Amino acid sequence: MTVSEGSLEAPTRHPIAWQSADFYDEDKVHAEMHRVFDICHGCRRCVNLCTAFPTLFDLIDEGKTGELDGVDKHDFGKVVDKCYLCDMCYMSKCPYVPPHRWNIDFPHLMLRAKAVKFKKGGTRFRDKLLTSTDAVGKLASIPVVVQMVNAVNKAPVARKVMQSVLGVHKDRILPEYTSQHFRGTARPDSSFPVKGGKSAPGKVAIFSTCYVNYNEPGIGHDLLKILQHNEVPAIVVEKEACCGMPKLELGDLDAVAKLKQANIPVLAKLAREGYAILTAVPSCTLMFKQELPLMFPDDADVKAVQEAMFDPFEYLIMRKRDGLLKTDFKTPLGKVSYHIPCHLRVQNMGQKTREVFELVPQTEVNTVERCAGHDGTWGVKTEFFADSMKIGRPVFRQMASTAPDYISSDCAIAGRHIGQGIAEGGPGEGKSEKQHPLTLIRIAYGL
Repeated sequence: MTVSEGSLEAPTRHPIAWQSADFYDEDKVHAEMHRVFDICHGCRRCVNLCTAFPTLFDLIDEGKTGELDGVDKHDFGKVVDKCYLCDMCYMSKCPYVPPHRWNIDFPHLMLRAKAVKFKKGGTRFRDKLLTSTDAVGKLASIPVVVQMVNAVNKAPVARKVMQSVLGVHKDRILPEYTSQHFRGTARPDSSFPVKGGKSAPGKVAIFSTCYVNYNEPGIGHDLLKILQHNEVPAIVVEKEACCGMPKLELGDLDAVAKLKQANIPVLAKLAREGYAILTAVPSCTLMFKQELPLMFPDDADVKAVQEAMFDPFEYLIMRKRDGLLKTDFKTPLGKVSYHIPCHLRVQNMGQKTREVFELVPQTEVNTVERCAGHDGTWGVKTEFFADSMKIGRPVFRQMASTAPDYISSDCAIAGRHIGQGIAEGGPGEGKSEKQHPLTLIRIAYGL
């Protein structure tokens, strides 16, 4: 019998059956991992994507038989821990994803295994803490407390203690917190007349995200300035909680459901009122565009939010298609090394940020389309820090290769990770300025 490898059809995703008892049946999960891992062993096309696949193949190659039957099933967890759900194997490499009859969805199988681990109580306190981004952000950004937190995060002695107690690597540069939250300081302008187009709605609601709200509110302010310059009426979402992506990556799907219940009713109301909903963090956009719709496929409110959710640059390019985007850029950006994060690539919308950069006169864009290896909280952990730097090393080299004026990534955390990697690469390689793409477009407009 001939088995086809791949197909001409686009990959499709099946709903996540996370509410089924079978989903958490450990024996069934191990059986499915054995089936999928055996297929991966015979293919090995994903070996260069991350450290999950080399971990799997080393377990097989160093086993007693050189086949999967020589691997203890309890070692499957080593592969699961190395997967940070970037989705790139599914979207860019695997020839056996649905609609292929072998039905391989490696990331969602890893998600299932993480969910089983969480249900069994196998998750560390460190991981629960790091993924509670909203709660940690509120606490760490309290006035007076924020100065102490930022000082501790920079103090070598304190970082050694943090590594031994929490397992946060002492060499990982951590984002600062601010007491000037985006949601508390944002001044959106909703006074402009609504000019809708064929491609996108004419008014915007901004979902702040935990990161923009507590760590880099300037990104949100820059987005507001860009929208105001383009005379797009904008508001900030009245009430929000974490999007749920950190808890999804932890396997805490009940927590994801609770966060969904907090966010979706508010966002669905805005979607039905004709707002485009924008988030400046690709992982948050992906959560509403893909993961929640797969977890709640029959929820009409989730579907409404999915259809109204946009990446900011996706929205700007759609406004350009409708003849409604101003291109009166005043400041050239010079050389920009731009990194496309995985959670943006898997949204299958093309390179919209690059397209906007290329509208700016006298701007040269070096586009790097490869995983940088940080992925949210994964790259800060002691046991994965070295792997995250190893995965990112080719990105660091490519980003620095043109001696850019700016390095930039839609994922601010990836941008910081890349900046750290470039700075540690050797003399003369750390002189580029790190700026978020929205900040660069605000600069280009002369705002």
